[in-house]
Amino acid sequence: QQLLVDQSNFSTQKEGAIMADFAKKSEVTIETMGKVHNPTGAGVRAVSSGVQKKVASVAAADDELATQVKEGTAKRNITRKKTDPVVGGNYDSKSKKMGGAGKGKWDPMDGADSEHLELDKDDPLYDEEAADNKYILTTAEDAIPADGEDPTIMDGITDRKVYGPMLTLAEFKLQVAEAVKEYFDASDADEVLRGINELKCRDFHPEVVKKAVSLSLDKGPREREMISKLLTHLHPTPLADSDMEAGFELLLDSLDDLCIDCPDAKSMAGSFLARAVVDEVLPPAFLSSRNNSHPGDEVVEKAVGLLSREHCTARLEHVWGPGDGRPVTELKEVMDQLLEEYLLSRELDEAARCVREMGAPHFHHELLKRGVKIAMEKDGKDHKDDAATSALDAMAALFSFLVKNSIVSEYQVAKGISRLHKLIPDIKLDVPAAEAMLSEFEEMAKEGGCLPVATS
Repeated sequence: QQLLVDQSNFSTQKEGAIMADFAKKSEVTIETMGKVHNPTGAGVRAVSSGVQKKVASVAAADDELATQVKEGTAKRNITRKKTDPVVGGNYDSKSKKMGGAGKGKWDPMDGADSEHLELDKDDPLYDEEAADNKYILTTAEDAIPADGEDPTIMDGITDRKVYGPMLTLAEFKLQVAEAVKEYFDASDADEVLRGINELKCRDFHPEVVKKAVSLSLDKGPREREMISKLLTHLHPTPLADSDMEAGFELLLDSLDDLCIDCPDAKSMAGSFLARAVVDEVLPPAFLSSRNNSHPGDEVVEKAVGLLSREHCTARLEHVWGPGDGRPVTELKEVMDQLLEEYLLSRELDEAARCVREMGAPHFHHELLKRGVKIAMEKDGKDHKDDAATSALDAMAALFSFLVKNSIVSEYQVAKGISRLHKLIPDIKLDVPAAEAMLSEFEEMAKEGGCLPVATS
């Protein structure tokens, strides 16, 4: 405790000595500091003379750019004195300087870009076509405009005529492919025609034939029939005779590559050739000239064979089969002909090929309904038990073969039998044993795997 008391007394004595020393110092005034350059006596500035000059220059600039407010209005009309000599005027942006204090600024009104420089013929940059006020936009090597050839378009910017295709070949093919795919969905041939005209690539028109036919090869009969009609619609404008012939030449030369993805490409190409001749899109002389240049071409032989048949015009109008989008009434007639021929020949492979070519898997229930009905009428009013000559047994064997080869689905068979049950009262008027015959057909269908076991 005594130690703590001694320490507090020592600190108190030290603080008293410091206060006594500070009291002896005189007050800091102008007189005590000596002579200074401060006539106002407002104190000494803590900045140098150089800094004072910079501050003065900035203040002068602020005064020069000061804004002025018009009195008597609700809105303030701010003007800059530097750009408007008349006080109270509006701000004029014409005297505003860009970056770099306006150096290198381009004035579009000075007329520097309107001066036309003539190139010397010895200049490496000299272009004879450009000198003749012609501008060629093309990727082809031989696209020099011929005498009397009309320009593709007139460039409004350079005021020059443009010759040659407006797109590259790859770009043109892409645009045509998109147009054909849209045509498959919308069936609007006029839209395809307008699109080809808008592309303005007359030199590439033969590619339209090749691309359209090649895209339809891996599609169904409906799409191939649509392409045949499209070629007729595009001829003779915008696709001329020369474009059609050159397009089919390109198609025939590329069939080896197309056969890799579509094995039946050559057979279908022959049908396209024959159909084009019937539609007067291709002249018959094209086949003879192609046969002379490529003797033994199986595609040309296929086309000649189709054109040599009796009533070739009527047959080639339906060369793509009943699945080409024809009406339901015509499809039913084709089914009746198919079933009648099968009952005469009993050839399962030929009947299966015809069913596949119909291209109407959603309508196979109608095929079964008509087939069983025809078989009942063939067997007569009295039911026959002879399996060797029974049309009903032959029809059961046909649909069993079609289901096993995944040509007709079990659902379509079941739907066809369900429709027959509803028609039994009408069928019994012609075939009294129709109900018993239908039950027997169901049993044979179950045994042949056409129906699930639980279906009745």
